[in-house]
Parts: sequence; C-alpha cells; structure tokens
Amino acid sequence: MDYRRFGKTEIQMPVFSCGGMRYQQGWKDVPFPQIEKANQENLEATIRRSVELGINHIETARGYGTSEMQLGKILPQFKRDELIVQTKVAVLENGDAFLKDFEKSMAYLQLDRVDLLSIHGINNLDLLDTAIKPNGCLEMARKLQKAGRVGHVGFSTHADCHCICKAIQTQVFGGFDYVNLHWYYINPSNWQAVLQAREKDMGVFIISPNDKGGMLYQPTQQWLKACQGVDPMVFNDWFCLLKKEVHTLSIGASCPSDFDVHVAGLKELATAEKKVKAITAHLEDLMMTHTGAKHPYQPCGEMPSWEKVPSQMNLQVMIWLWHMAKAWGMIDYGKMRYNLLGNAEHWFPGEHAGKLDEISQQQLEACVKGLNCEKWIFPRLLEAHQMLCAEKTKRLSETSEK
Repeated sequence: MDYRRFGKTEIQMPVFSCGGMRYQQGWKDVPFPQIEKANQENLEATIRRSVELGINHIETARGYGTSEMQLGKILPQFKRDELIVQTKVAVLENGDAFLKDFEKSMAYLQLDRVDLLSIHGINNLDLLDTAIKPNGCLEMARKLQKAGRVGHVGFSTHADCHCICKAIQTQVFGGFDYVNLHWYYINPSNWQAVLQAREKDMGVFIISPNDKGGMLYQPTQQWLKACQGVDPMVFNDWFCLLKKEVHTLSIGASCPSDFDVHVAGLKELATAEKKVKAITAHLEDLMMTHTGAKHPYQPCGEMPSWEKVPSQMNLQVMIWLWHMAKAWGMIDYGKMRYNLLGNAEHWFPGEHAGKLDEISQQQLEACVKGLNCEKWIFPRLLEAHQMLCAEKTKRLSETSEK
C-alpha cells in the first residue's frame, strides 16, 4: 500500500480508505441482536481484509445507520495504533447537541478516541455559519481534541466550490485540519478547493469516486471501450492519485473482494500517466462528437446557481447529466442523480426540469441571456427530463436499505 502525508495532521494515510457506508446492515439504529450473523461476518471479514492490505483508515459516520455499532464489534480487536479511525457527526444547532451525538458514536465504536472527527455535511453557507459559531460544533470538536478524545478535526461536504473554499479559509477556533469532498474525472468543479486545501496544508479525502464518480462498478459500454482494457474504477483512481494534492480515495467496500481491483491498479500508478491521457482523449472525443463539449462539466461553469433560476431548477446538474447520458450512455447514473433533485435538501439541492411547467421558455432563457447555453438550454432540459425522470429517489441514509 502507498501512503501520503495527510496534511498538517502528519498522519501517514493510505491512498485508499475503507469507507463505512456500504457494508452495514441498514440505515437505522437497531439493537445488535437484530444484526444478521451473515452481515456481521461479512463486515468483519471486510475490515480484516482492509487492514491486511494496509488500508488501515476506517471511515464511518453517525449518519451511517448501524455502521458504527457493527464496527464496534471488530475495531477493538486490533491494536489501536494499527488503525486510523474516523467518524463524522452532522452539523447541529449547538455544541451540546453535537457532543451528545459524538458520545453515541464513541459508545457504538467502543473506542476511547478517534483519530479524525469530521463535522458532517457543511453543504451550504448557513450550515457553515452554524458549525463555526460560538458554542457550536467546531468549538466543541476542539474541546474534545484538547481532552485527548479526538486527534484532528475536519469537515465533510457536498457543497459548491465557493462554500467549500470559505470553510477551508475559516480560522475560527483554529479552522479545519482536513476536508472530505467530491472531486474526480466526471466532476472537476471542486479543484480550486483542493488547491486551497493544499495551501492550508490540509488533508484531502475524496468522497465516493466509484459511485458518485459515475457508478464505475457498472460501467457503460462507452466507458469500457474508452478505457481500452483498464477497469474504469482504476482509471478514476489513477486520475485522482496522479494529483499529489489528493491524499486518499474512499472505497465504499461492501465485501472483502471490493478492494482487489483498486489495489492491483495501484501497482501501475507510477507509469499510468500516459494511459490516463489516452483514456481521457477517448472520453473527450465521444463527448465532443455527441455534445460539442470536451467534458460534461464544461458548459456548466457559466450557468447561474440554482438559487438564481426560476423555480430553483438546478441547470448545472441537469445539463451535466444530459451530457454524460448522451455521450457516454450513463442513463442509470443520470437517473440516480437526477431524481434526487427536489428530494435531497442541502445534500443535492435544487429542482429538476419538471418545474418547467411553472415557467415559460422566455423566463428560462432570460436567466441565461448572453450565455453560450441560451440557444440550446430549453430543448436539452426537456430531453434530460424525458431520458432521466423517474420516481423520486431518496438518499441512502433516508431508506431502510443498504
């Protein structure tokens, strides 16, 4: 396993982390006797395999249902200094509420301390303000750090780049030591935040490069052809890890074998740059042929944010998904993300094109007047809705399923 210095924390972080939101039994707290034996055995085998491979960073969250409780049955069996344990507690109104959830996490994990504690879901400026206010989450997290129960304090986010950069720059209560964020080939929009994290010497953890990064464990035929025999997940690993600003990628393993393809691909990282360029060129050619853009996010950067669009439609997300569906056949991925719009609150904000019934074409075009997308935005939104709209999708944490 390769390791990288995780910013100012000085932790030697494996370039892959064992993310804890795929192997647990469910998304609701239940008494341990209700955990199925087979599920617990699979979870424990997954953790043992992870550590055996040198992937000793185990990442979970209070919001991941039974994950912490199930991990609490296996983590104490390892030597404590062999593990890097991270949990996350959601933004709450005050430090006392945050502490209550932290104590619940610790009781489930059966640990005296965690190496990394994240404030979970700083997804907009209001949540950032709540997290860093006096007697808030960050102040409480720093108190826990001084008491020796937390090693380092960071935040996780699904926010836009502006909000993430503002969180990175904050110095209230010492600011943050690391960040969990989204950045991978299909969505490079947070690169400026990664660069700012580097300037602040913060650790950088990439969230969900295999699932939110394109459902690459179920690649389309277009992706398979473009990758020329390289597993698309390995391509994405290489794409991310060739950037030294990136320290670790989450592997949301559901079973012990889920690590294998990533670990095998890591052996070629030192010589992967040429292959990454070739695969990128194939993907860009497909995108250009079918949409006129080189990258699915290229046309989205100039578009107004969802708050400034009539009926709060998220034009950026819908057009991004349209491009990937048209060029790379990513219909299933598009449906998974598209139908979260209007149903995932601050985790995936804005509405989808079903809201076109509430406004006229002229109103929509007026909000993008003078932009390159003005002439084609309306028909592409209609097509995106036709291709991708289905029953509303819930976030995993809002279901009772894995």
